[in-house]
Amino acid sequence: MKSAVETLNPTRVRLTIEVPFEELKPSLDAAYKKINQQVSVPGFRKGKIPARVIDQRFGRGAVLEEAVNDALPKLYTEAVNEGELNPLGQPEVDITELKDNELLTFTAEVDVRPEIEIPDYSGIEVTVDATEISDEEVGQAVDQLRERFATTSPVERAAAEGDIVKVDLEASVDGEVLEDGVAQGVDYTIGSGRLLDGIDEAVTGLEAGGSATFTTELKGGSAAGREAEVKVTVQSVSSRELPELDDEFAQLASEFDTLEEVREDSRKRLGRQKKYEQATQAQEKVLDALLEIVEVPVPEKLLADEIETRKHNLVNHQLSQLGMDLDRYLEMQEKTAEEFDAELKEQAEKGIRTQFVLDAIARRENLNVSQEELTEHLMRRAQSSNMSPDQFAQAVVEGGQVPMLVGEVSRGKALATVVEAVKVTDTNGDTVDLDDEDETAETVNASDGTPEPAEAAETPAADEPAAEKKSDA
Repeated sequence: MKSAVETLNPTRVRLTIEVPFEELKPSLDAAYKKINQQVSVPGFRKGKIPARVIDQRFGRGAVLEEAVNDALPKLYTEAVNEGELNPLGQPEVDITELKDNELLTFTAEVDVRPEIEIPDYSGIEVTVDATEISDEEVGQAVDQLRERFATTSPVERAAAEGDIVKVDLEASVDGEVLEDGVAQGVDYTIGSGRLLDGIDEAVTGLEAGGSATFTTELKGGSAAGREAEVKVTVQSVSSRELPELDDEFAQLASEFDTLEEVREDSRKRLGRQKKYEQATQAQEKVLDALLEIVEVPVPEKLLADEIETRKHNLVNHQLSQLGMDLDRYLEMQEKTAEEFDAELKEQAEKGIRTQFVLDAIARRENLNVSQEELTEHLMRRAQSSNMSPDQFAQAVVEGGQVPMLVGEVSRGKALATVVEAVKVTDTNGDTVDLDDEDETAETVNASDGTPEPAEAAETPAADEPAAEKKSDA
């Protein structure tokens, strides 16, 4: 077999492959054997039909077609390996010449990973938020803890802000009660804003047994986004009493003996949270700065596939679960279809460029992924997808997605390498030291090009970015 590679553009090549006919003999033998098992010819036992009879009865062309289809994947793979290519997606194969007992010639056009030059990125400088903790923030954290230990008691009076009401709800659209618009015994804290717009005003002033109606836009269900008339009936009214902020409360709500210790622990927790947010912000800004200085050509077909995948996932998974179509979604987002498509393209392109750049850095820096790192990442992905580690691992293996997870960890390490090499300061002008951060705690989501805690889709396979998908013929 002889093969030649023609570069069509920085992200696409054409392979021309010539195969002497003798190299097709194993595939021809397999073709005759397969046809033998599928057909019957009077006078011959099944599986014992001579090749010349098959040629006469069914045509030599049918045998050649079967043989070529059998041989193409292996021949294509050999040519890819010989050319040291990194193909992306399915090739477009065209058989240009097939001479029986002489020669097979075909071409295969395929997208490939572009060669990327990584410039010196040590001069990158970014500024992130400082991690100062105010007394007000500590107070809010303690108040949240206090809220968890509030007690409730029924009262015989009109409901007021802060009270907990148990209500029945009945939503109607165009005068018809919705099948999924009826709920009973719903607990709601007046003023929390966690249910329906307009419900606070409707229930305030009602006593147990009282009813009111209000108009609101439904956020979910079969009539999501539509205006509905909602009848609310109050079953009961309860007041909430917060515990006193003292040492007794500290002993009730925590492992500490004093309120001051609770406040100090809250300050430490807030500090860790802000440090994590600061590290995430640093990664985002460093990544954006890195992408600005690296030229990354993006394969057109790969980009089109990625855009289509994103759109499909949004419409058929996220929006369908909310009972909403794309038109309604765009109306709620106050975007035109053209604006939506432009944003989707920008996000998809950034995701692909991110993956290419970080993969190139990982290769240059020889950033290998250990079994321990992979296991830790798998545990995080399992937790975020509400699956047990065993269930998630099984889904990963069955879906052939282990390389995808390895790539996620590798890209996370690559980004951490860049972050460590650049200058990060906070808004106070102080240098930020991120060396103590777990460099594998976050990975780069190549589907949107932003660093974030790893999140899995419904299955690992569903989350695979198009840029990660490879295939033989």
